[in-house]
Amino acid sequence: MQEVKMPTSDSWKDGLIESLTDSEEAAAYLSVALEAEEFDAKVLRTVIQDIIEAHIKINNISEKANQYHQQIDKMLSENAANEIYTFVSLLDALGFCIEIKTKEESDNQHL
Repeated sequence: MQEVKMPTSDSWKDGLIESLTDSEEAAAYLSVALEAEEFDAKVLRTVIQDIIEAHIKINNISEKANQYHQQIDKMLSENAANEIYTFVSLLDALGFCIEIKTKEESDNQHL
């Protein structure tokens, strides 16, 4: 009988990271995390880490972006996500929302 190799449990993660190399996919992924009904610092940290990992994969991360990531990751590990989500909730209560989109999308709207 032929031995069947099962895919590793990380194969879904590889697919996710690959999809996040597309900036529009990454923007949508981050938007969903910010619009979540249940706010969770761990989820937001994971989403940001996944997007950073995707940018690293395609060699599209500047040193400055990496420094900002380290600062945000430290803040989120200290539970600063509450402040971020409180801000998002305030905007919602005032009738506003945060829209995450690529710079390219934003530039095209101004043409």
